[in-house]
Amino acid sequence: MSISVRQIFTALLLVFLVLLALLPSVGQQRLSGFEEGVNPGNSRPTELPANTKPTGEFRFVRIMYPSPHSIYNQWFGAAWKVDYPEADVNFTEGIHSWASTNLLLAQPVQVRPTDPRLFDYPFGYIVEPGHMELTPEDAAALREWLLRGGFLMLDDFHGETEWQHARGEIKKILPEYEIKDLPITHPIFHSYFDVDQVVQVPGVAALIRGVTYEHGGVTPHYMGVENKDGRLMVFLTLNNDLGDAWEWINDPRYPARFGLMAYKIGMNVVVYAMSH
Repeated sequence: MSISVRQIFTALLLVFLVLLALLPSVGQQRLSGFEEGVNPGNSRPTELPANTKPTGEFRFVRIMYPSPHSIYNQWFGAAWKVDYPEADVNFTEGIHSWASTNLLLAQPVQVRPTDPRLFDYPFGYIVEPGHMELTPEDAAALREWLLRGGFLMLDDFHGETEWQHARGEIKKILPEYEIKDLPITHPIFHSYFDVDQVVQVPGVAALIRGVTYEHGGVTPHYMGVENKDGRLMVFLTLNNDLGDAWEWINDPRYPARFGLMAYKIGMNVVVYAMSH
């Protein structure tokens, strides 16, 4: 039995209509499970490892800085408190569990730049540097700490406005040094895990909107400031939010591929900071 041109056309038309009906559902595929909002209870931190002590070989240190004009003062009490304490606790647990390390871990602590205790620690973390307003005393203390071997990580800032503000704050500390994009061959990307690509790690605020970026910061950058001998003193995660990934790692709605990258980079930073 021969098939007419009309029959072929009708069959093709039906196929086209079926595909057309399927396209909207394909286009609406979710990036994460946060599009319907956030339930803060799901981000509760894990318990700290059993070997975590008041003192230890490594301690996650969060820098407490002034932010008198930040909107986060209304929501969190201060910009430095964003993701706190869940991110600090979960990341500390990650070092213990994911890296299978015997490193003696200490409980996370929060320190002001001018606190003499800062010099007891090789690593410091600053969140939301786009809202940071260092005093001259803060900048001088951080400068001395960095030049004497400290390592500073700046995370969770997005778009041109926050980038320029964070850059200005770093210039207060190290005016003679430049911030540069780090090549993926830099030792910090291979100090423990091998990271072979630049991945944008999104915060929940972006995932709620179904994207991975905030404030127009579409392109992720991993940047740094090196001293005259080539030692990396400052690591910056422009257009990324590793702290949110650490905070929400226990929530199944946060995409595992981003959480895994956040922990890999964070652990690499810690290993580099403690060995250089």
